[in-house]
Amino acid sequence: MKLNVGGIDRVVRIAAGLGLVAWAAMGGPVWAWIGVVPLATGAIGWCPPYAIFGFNTCSVKKQG
Repeated sequence: MKLNVGGIDRVVRIAAGLGLVAWAAMGGPVWAWIGVVPLATGAIGWCPPYAIFGFNTCSVKKQG
């Protein structure tokens, strides 16, 4: 599994995910639990839709 979620993208996903999960835990709407998805993808650095569509926000230095 190759990383495809980069720095700023990861921070935004983790922040949004934590915000949604916290809102759901404090009695917010049930749909706010969807925050688990961006939280997980930000934490592991890999996003399945990015892999399917060929997106990559992870900056990798090329050798050579």
